[in-house]
Amino acid sequence: MSTPHVVVVMGVAGTGKTTIGPLLAAELGVPYAEGDDFHPPANIAKMSAGTPLGDADRWPWLDAIGQWAHSRAGLGGVVSSSALKRAYRDRLRAEAPGAVFLHLTGDRALIERRMAGRKGHFMPTALLDSQFATLQPLQEDEAGVRVDVSGTPEEITDRAVAALRRLEN
Repeated sequence: MSTPHVVVVMGVAGTGKTTIGPLLAAELGVPYAEGDDFHPPANIAKMSAGTPLGDADRWPWLDAIGQWAHSRAGLGGVVSSSALKRAYRDRLRAEAPGAVFLHLTGDRALIERRMAGRKGHFMPTALLDSQFATLQPLQEDEAGVRVDVSGTPEEITDRAVAALRRLEN
């Protein structure tokens, strides 16, 4: 990408945000920030217990991610965030107007298999249904691209870089 954008890697749990984010950042030559690291302990405790977060839980988390993205404006960066609802993405854009979204999408069965194979992650597969129910895909007026998560992490990253470059043109 010619202009250093902040890319928000979004999607439901298990789509590979934590895997693709660092690979994308390395490919683009910018820093990566793990969105889960911005959650307060109360959010992690709720999700670990199988309780979905409500909007009130998410606002401070989204604000913290947005502040990081704002600090990278003009410098570039990649950060992960589920950003499932349009309102969440609007809140991120309010902090970082130039942010571009990379929506990782995929077949529910594939995503569930990947989630079941994860070790040491606080998000149980039981919350996947609530994630899909909450998801509002990127709209045409939102700066971003959708990339399918089938294939290897390297293939997904290559598709993401290509899609982001096409977005610039």
